[in-house]
Amino acid sequence: MASINITGSASLPSSSKSFKSFSGLSCMKLFSANGCTTNLSLIQPGGNLFSGARNASGIKATLPTREGHFSSPQNSINGVKSTLASELSAGTEIQPGKIASGTLAAETAPATISLPVDNDEFDLDQATEDFSPRQNSITAVKSTLPGELSAGTELQPGAIASGTPAAETAPATISFPVDNGEFDLDRATEGFSSIPEAIEDILHGKAVVVVDDEGRENEGDLIMAASKVRPEDMAFFVKHGTGIVCVSMKEEDLERLELPLMVDRKDNEEKLCTAFTVSVDAKHGTTTGVSAGDRATTVLALASKDSKPEDFNRPGHIFPLKYRDGGVLKRAGHTEAAVDLAMLAGLVPVGVLCEIVDDDGSMARLPKLKQFAQSHNLKIISIADLIRYRRKRDQLVVQSSAATIPTPWGPFVAYCYRSVLDGIEHIAMVKGDIGDGKDVLVRVHSECLTGDIFGSARCDCGDQLAYSMQQIETAGRGVLVYLRGHEGRGIGLGHKLLAYNLQDDGRDTVEANEELGLPVDSREYGIGAQILRDRGVQTMKLMTNNPAKYSGLKGYGLAISGRVPIPKLITKENKRYLETKRTKMGHVYDFEINYGNGRPISLE
Repeated sequence: MASINITGSASLPSSSKSFKSFSGLSCMKLFSANGCTTNLSLIQPGGNLFSGARNASGIKATLPTREGHFSSPQNSINGVKSTLASELSAGTEIQPGKIASGTLAAETAPATISLPVDNDEFDLDQATEDFSPRQNSITAVKSTLPGELSAGTELQPGAIASGTPAAETAPATISFPVDNGEFDLDRATEGFSSIPEAIEDILHGKAVVVVDDEGRENEGDLIMAASKVRPEDMAFFVKHGTGIVCVSMKEEDLERLELPLMVDRKDNEEKLCTAFTVSVDAKHGTTTGVSAGDRATTVLALASKDSKPEDFNRPGHIFPLKYRDGGVLKRAGHTEAAVDLAMLAGLVPVGVLCEIVDDDGSMARLPKLKQFAQSHNLKIISIADLIRYRRKRDQLVVQSSAATIPTPWGPFVAYCYRSVLDGIEHIAMVKGDIGDGKDVLVRVHSECLTGDIFGSARCDCGDQLAYSMQQIETAGRGVLVYLRGHEGRGIGLGHKLLAYNLQDDGRDTVEANEELGLPVDSREYGIGAQILRDRGVQTMKLMTNNPAKYSGLKGYGLAISGRVPIPKLITKENKRYLETKRTKMGHVYDFEINYGNGRPISLE
């Protein structure tokens, strides 16, 4: 592999500001460097010249960008002069397809540039003079001679990438490891029963043990369908539980029975904001309401669609809870799990639950909960497995609109999808006819405002987005799904900036998240998978260096026929980030990456 780095020095004053002169889909980039010498890297992709400049001033910025580091930019565009034969007067716009070489000296006073009369000169479909119409493609070509450059590859300022994804126009694919069911969404977590097994027991009136996350309550509840409760079930709940028996119900049923919340949501100081209503006893068929038989009668009355508000005494010994719409997909709690399990079993959406206690009266934790389930022949499941089960089967998004969008790579049809869980809108950029949906080139891209929009050099997100769009355009058929709400691998923009500060102090990207008490990667790709299915994708060639996306997309009625690696452009700002992604997060890089001096960068 080989790379090329053609440079020319230019002294620019501190008052100058970078600018771009666009010619169709090609672009000349000039970058200032606060009074310091700037190197210009020139390449010629697809017949048009590109230049990229690198700031050599060493100024430290919180968000270094691919446009260079800026210091007190003025709201003006400085004219440029060339000392060579193709001299440009101050304020002269660089013409399409032309490039100035030599030492560039900017005038101290900003120059005024007049807008030319539009004679279709800037028609995006019009070829640049002396050039054939540009093809919107990035063709990865193997370089065998020094100085050879892969046509169609735009260089990042200050860095050269020489990769060999393929020697032909179609992107190369790399097979994933043999699938042994590791990523089957229906496969239970080790040591737990499967969700279908638990649903079957719920259907037949048996209780199951449901465990939440260690970072939440780390507790187990006995749960069963309220419509199936018998006195002996209540006796078992009271004997092995806290004695506080709850019934999870939907809001419409609580309103029908006129059961208001015990406290308003804003006044709810319970640790997890569990939505308790006023407690009740059934008026008919009970005595004091406290016995197992009386409690079973009350639970059955709550589950009955024929019950009326006047059928209950208030307060009582059964505690109804308000279920949050969306269930465990919106709130990963036992309240939601109880109703979800009843609905999945095809029963009335009302569940009964009670927390399990140990023999000494303390809350039972794992592995005691597993021992308890085994000794009483009960299935034990995790809420995390229930979430995965529902995400695979529930309709999570709906298409809201679509339009054709001309892009720098070519026209795409943009489809907007709205999440039914949180209202976040995602987008699918589709190229060509998906047809039979087989072997579609696909990229599932996580939102990164700093990288995708502002070109932050801390990450490689913007490069991956641009490369993927170009590859799909070249293929003439494919889908890029842009998932919003994934900022900072799911921690959000504000937290990501806090993590950047910790990285400046020496932590890597994983350590920074952990120090903030945040997950290393909380992204979930079920919505992306559903969008792909809705667009007709059946099997895909997935553009990614992250094996986690393979596991995240598999199991939604999709098959992944191969992985297309994405070249990495390494700079001093993102080198450690990429190292961490490889060593701590399992990212795979299948090609060599060089700096401008041609020396490979070690990612070990």
